[in-house]
Amino acid sequence: MSATADQMLARAREEGLLSPGRRAVVLVSGGRDSTCLLDVAVRITGAGALRALHVNYGLRGAESDADERHCAELCRRLGVRLEVHHPAPRGGGNLQAWAREERYRVAAEMASASRGDVATGHTATDQVETILYRLASSPSRRALLGMRRREGSLVRPLLGVTRAETAAYCRARGLAWREDQSNASGAYARNRIRSGLLPALREVHPAAEANLLALAEVLRDEAEVLEAQVDEVLGGRGRVPLATLRDMPRGLRRLVVQRLADEAAAGGFAPGAARRADDVAALDVRGTAMLDIGCGLRAVAEYGELRIERLGSEPASPAPVRLPMPGEVWFGSREVRCEPARPVREPGVLDRATLGSSDLVVRSWRPGDRMAPLGLGGTKSLQDLFTARRVPRLERAAVPVVEARGQIVWVPGVAMSERFKVTNSTREAVRLSCRTA
Repeated sequence: MSATADQMLARAREEGLLSPGRRAVVLVSGGRDSTCLLDVAVRITGAGALRALHVNYGLRGAESDADERHCAELCRRLGVRLEVHHPAPRGGGNLQAWAREERYRVAAEMASASRGDVATGHTATDQVETILYRLASSPSRRALLGMRRREGSLVRPLLGVTRAETAAYCRARGLAWREDQSNASGAYARNRIRSGLLPALREVHPAAEANLLALAEVLRDEAEVLEAQVDEVLGGRGRVPLATLRDMPRGLRRLVVQRLADEAAAGGFAPGAARRADDVAALDVRGTAMLDIGCGLRAVAEYGELRIERLGSEPASPAPVRLPMPGEVWFGSREVRCEPARPVREPGVLDRATLGSSDLVVRSWRPGDRMAPLGLGGTKSLQDLFTARRVPRLERAAVPVVEARGQIVWVPGVAMSERFKVTNSTREAVRLSCRTA
């Protein structure tokens, strides 16, 4: 048994997720896996670099309190400072999802304060159960990738060992652990996988779990290659030309749509978005076309380019503001400036006398707005000018419209008014400019 414990410690050191003096918050439930993890972490990093977190949800009455006492005694024995969190009771919804989000939220706050990692006791056994659960519940390539050893500041140092091995480690080290009786309940999907599906797979092939883990490892390596291709297609942009999307191999098209959807999704993952890739690619390249793709997202094709955004994400129109001459104001996320300038005929340079003595007004566009664009002759509707300049419809509310004496003077990136241009008789001029924060 001691040889097994030493081997596990050596493997954890080789993983490099825990290192001497590296700060970490270790999630401890009192079970065999988290008990093993805390002891391994102490032996690698040193107790002084660690803080343990136990979340007592109070869902099992006296048993929950006994778990808390066990964790307190374990941490006292190992010399690790323990933080205990008692969340407010929650009614309804997915209880397990809420509990998971709550402990990760608290752990992330603790780790951020100490600039360390969050370490969890997930094992290879958990990995198999996770893959099978995701495979059954989410038709996504990600289902077969499983959990990663590191995801940002979250680390899983025991992901290469089984639950049986963590139990053997604890016995070898003389560490007791708590058994959660709810793990035997058939009320939870993971428990049904553990007690029903996994034994059935072992009957099909005794190496079923090892084979599944090996496949996930291969697919993760291949996923890095595929993700690099998606990076190359998008080039750091949150959109892609529809023509490019249509010309892609179907598999790459799905990956690109999935990436755009994941980046737009509130939780960073939009399961099933790839299945709508062909529908998305078929959107009309003329004007604006939209398609709800699920997960609270919609695909928007505008002027031949595709982007994916959350439903209800239309920017609100910023309130009108007055712009002194000279001066600067913020209009939403954009700064609009008015500065003295030489009377030259350049974009944004206007005749000061024609603007009047009052402050300028910066506002959002309104239906029916018209202006006399420089060089176009007559007046044009602002809507037509936006269309001609290919300004996306959902971005127009954030574009500053500068007016003087009730007339539109300048719309950055769209048009400047003929009526306020610099002429040979201009004696004073101002320059209008706009930048995004």
